[in-house]
Amino acid sequence: ILRILRLLRQGTHIGIVTAAGYTDGAKYYERLHGLLDAVANAVTEKDFEDPKVIILGGESNYLFEFDFHTEKFLKFVARDIWMLDEMRTWQEEDIQSLLDVAEDALRECISNMQLSAEILRKDRAVGIIPVTGPENKKFNREQLEETVLVTQQVLDLSTPGKKIPFCAFNGGNDVFVDIGDKSWGVLSCQRYLGGIDGSKTLHVGDQFLSAGANDFK
Repeated sequence: ILRILRLLRQGTHIGIVTAAGYTDGAKYYERLHGLLDAVANAVTEKDFEDPKVIILGGESNYLFEFDFHTEKFLKFVARDIWMLDEMRTWQEEDIQSLLDVAEDALRECISNMQLSAEILRKDRAVGIIPVTGPENKKFNREQLEETVLVTQQVLDLSTPGKKIPFCAFNGGNDVFVDIGDKSWGVLSCQRYLGGIDGSKTLHVGDQFLSAGANDFK
């Protein structure tokens, strides 16, 4: 956090691109309250006045911007404001069709591998999570990566998968398919923050697994 504050003092913009997809800023505050509180404290102490900190969730689907005067310090930014031109061509019918295909593939994996899992469907993502309850168990890595690879292959061969960019990834104890991926997220951050060139952008990633490595893109 101290390093990030130092960068903000120097005028550097910070964009956090995460797979976690929420439409409620409070959910991101739960995950990032240490950073957000530190930035807010720095504003109070007049270390800087207008820090540029944004969070792009669901890989490339939900944008929040730091706002000192907003509850939880996060202001939701409508998709129409920050979407790239290419993203505007993605049809909602194709998006939902892709998620339908992904859901069917995930259900097949649950059945074939007899996973203790349930489906979680969102407006721009679908995935499997452990069944809730006293008997729920962690998935092993082989189960997670096999699910990623199978789902990825099914989507690659599907009609909507040829129209809509997507990302299938191993989240450590879940597998999700998101519309778009972190490459779209980074590009969207660059545009929203004023058209920052790639040569002036440093991407620090944490997803470099052998399957579902969404930071390689």
